[in-house]
Amino acid sequence: MLRSVRISALLVSFASIASSQAPKPAVSPSFTADDALDITTYSVADLTSDGRWLATTSSVRRDGFGVDFRRDGDPTYIRPNSAKLWVVDTRSGQTRAIYPDKRNVRSPRWSPDGSRLAFLELRGESFVPVIWDRSSGKLTVAAVPTGKYVAENSDARWTSDGSRLVYSLHTNEWRRKAREMFAGMTNGPVFVQSSKDSFLSWEALRRLGSEQIVVAFTPSTGATAELLPESKLGNFDVAEDARVVVYNEDITKKTDYDVIFGTENQLVARKLACATDCTRVVLPSLKNTTIAWARDNRRFAYSKEGRVFLGTIDDTAKRLIAGLPLNEKRDTADTSKATRDLREKERFAVVRYSPVGDAVVMSNKEGLWLYDVASAQKDLIAATSDSSSTLPRVQLAAWSDDGRKFYLTSASKLKWERAVLRYDRDTKKLDELVKDGRSYSGLRLSKDGSTLVLNIGAGNRPPDVYVADANLQNARRLVETNPQLASKKLARTDLLQYLDSDGHRKFGVVYYPADYVAGKTYPTLFNVYEDFFDDTFDASANIFASNGYVVVKPSVDFDVGYPGEAWVKGVTSAANKLIELGVSDSTRLGVHGTSYGGYATNLLITQTQRFRAAINISGKVDVISFYTDSPRLGVRNVHAAEKSHPSQRAPPDPS
Repeated sequence: MLRSVRISALLVSFASIASSQAPKPAVSPSFTADDALDITTYSVADLTSDGRWLATTSSVRRDGFGVDFRRDGDPTYIRPNSAKLWVVDTRSGQTRAIYPDKRNVRSPRWSPDGSRLAFLELRGESFVPVIWDRSSGKLTVAAVPTGKYVAENSDARWTSDGSRLVYSLHTNEWRRKAREMFAGMTNGPVFVQSSKDSFLSWEALRRLGSEQIVVAFTPSTGATAELLPESKLGNFDVAEDARVVVYNEDITKKTDYDVIFGTENQLVARKLACATDCTRVVLPSLKNTTIAWARDNRRFAYSKEGRVFLGTIDDTAKRLIAGLPLNEKRDTADTSKATRDLREKERFAVVRYSPVGDAVVMSNKEGLWLYDVASAQKDLIAATSDSSSTLPRVQLAAWSDDGRKFYLTSASKLKWERAVLRYDRDTKKLDELVKDGRSYSGLRLSKDGSTLVLNIGAGNRPPDVYVADANLQNARRLVETNPQLASKKLARTDLLQYLDSDGHRKFGVVYYPADYVAGKTYPTLFNVYEDFFDDTFDASANIFASNGYVVVKPSVDFDVGYPGEAWVKGVTSAANKLIELGVSDSTRLGVHGTSYGGYATNLLITQTQRFRAAINISGKVDVISFYTDSPRLGVRNVHAAEKSHPSQRAPPDPS
């Protein structure tokens, strides 16, 4: 009941800022903490190639109860994560539950022909591979070799011909070793680790989790064959022709104190059914490297240090397609704006490789680019930039299996206006399929290109699951995720625009009580973190709004080295704007935040006395203590305290 207790505590603490003049809480239709715990989330897992059958899971917040946070860092611990597993007919809308109750299931995947659904199901303390036959409803459990079990961090995927199911295993001896290491670091009265060792002990335990054995199960015979011996693995996959396994192998030599959970991997290809020279290093280091694969898992594009290359697992030659030529350098002494802008434009990052390997989508400061492999032509397809306050955010969402069209989502940075776009490579035209105030996410395009499945949300409401044709026409709601909210009074949202203390334009999201009366001032709570913009559903904000509070999510500029001052500049400016508009009561302001928002809350109340109440949830209070005396001391504590999380410019001064 941790979540319920936290929400109740927030209400009790903020009661101090609501005097007898505060609006009376709404009655029966108000949104309560119990309502928040009953919010259902649907996760789209997989769609058959013909777009007919959708696999999805549903769960509520209560399903997360029972997590033993004392076992954080234990690689053998599987958190409770019960969900209902559904199969939905996208044509009729009919739903079918695989089980009558909720189970802890992972990575549901359709076979290429759509006849079977495979997934991992927790039974006892281990996952087991399960295959469900769509026509008969029969369930088949794959036998796991003696002395081994499905790895806690494994997923499951079919080979391209649907003949085998691939997943990873741990040995029983591995589990015994991991549990002993964790117990030794958590149960003893004294635990010592030293930077003189190659790895901090917590880092060594975390890396132990990457040791896996990759196997393939053949349903027709019931046989399980080893594809990769026990190795420290990151991502892995089987090539489309089933002759090679490609994987990232962990070759980290020591704890990386400059990057949180920093590792160094090499890209390796291993031939199957091979007697000699079976393994080949394709890329000796993947540090600061992003890889995108074609469907065959033999061709890939990757970006490193602002350059984008093409490569294959069969060839050592790499082809530079974007970025500064390898033999050229820019004068770093020239710090003029023109030179800095030029350097930024010359830096590219790979976004996606087309399924058939004939094009690459890349990004730079100017936007998204399409590179045609055959012609070597590069075209700007969408202007977007994180550093621009006016250009919309544009992201690649899906690519057709034949590589000729892809879909993008777009969101304005100035108003609540979102769109789904489609680029046609043959006509070189970017079409706007839909544009309105709703949010669009999780686009899935069927392999045959006929069907789109996506989540659509309207304002402060949980999104529903929709199906449409390839043109995003004839959209139909497949799943109404939370019909019970129709009887609830939810907050009305608005986009607040204001200037911070430095004169910079900022945005904030305001959640008004459902019965808000214009011209009447309300007790106001500020939920702080970083930047806020979208009017997404927020359970906590709705609880507060149902109890007569205005809830605000303000945005701030970061001033590295001066985080406290940065928060007071942004948050108090948002408060001033709402007071000026006659929305907020200046004598009844509160502030709260979680994690970095909790840390920001701590800093904010040292800079101003304008807030009557403040709550820090999981935010650092004493950076020195965090740095030296955390129960899970590891490189994250060192890095965050010195560099990243508190926006510090130097290690903390203990004097």
